[in-house]
Amino acid sequence: MLPAARKQGLFFSDSRISRAVLLYYTILNDLKGVLSVVKIELTEKEFRRLLDMVYIGNWILNSTRGEDRFEDYDLVESKIFSLCKKYHMDALYENRLGTAIPSVAFEDGGIHEAIADYEDTVFFEILAEELARRDMNFEPVTQDNFDELADRVDEYIEEFETNGIDNISLDK
Repeated sequence: MLPAARKQGLFFSDSRISRAVLLYYTILNDLKGVLSVVKIELTEKEFRRLLDMVYIGNWILNSTRGEDRFEDYDLVESKIFSLCKKYHMDALYENRLGTAIPSVAFEDGGIHEAIADYEDTVFFEILAEELARRDMNFEPVTQDNFDELADRVDEYIEEFETNGIDNISLDK
């Protein structure tokens, strides 16, 4: 746990009894075309984890989209982060033009390191599979060649774990 975050009261130890956090949000019921209310009861610790999950989900969906963002996900993120003040997590959000957004403190608190770790893992897994499939002439994966593909992927993953991308070269 980050010492600075503990001092700001952003994390709660398991021994501290956290009051239940009631989280209300609305979702559109597509089948009936009416607004439904969903009630979720969370502890403060669970609410803090929800902030991370909402942020990561919106980051994955929107971070590369530029102006073509999925605005409905931005709205849900804003709605969730707007509850921070109510639950004494003021440092985790800021209000910009009437919209609650994750604060710089939230974004600098380690969330991007978690995202980067995920992105690195996905990058190397995709690269390993693509290289293994290339080695097999991009044959469709079948029961007959699946084990060979898996072995090749494992070999590439082992190489990347040992040497990163140092041994990768491109021939033009």
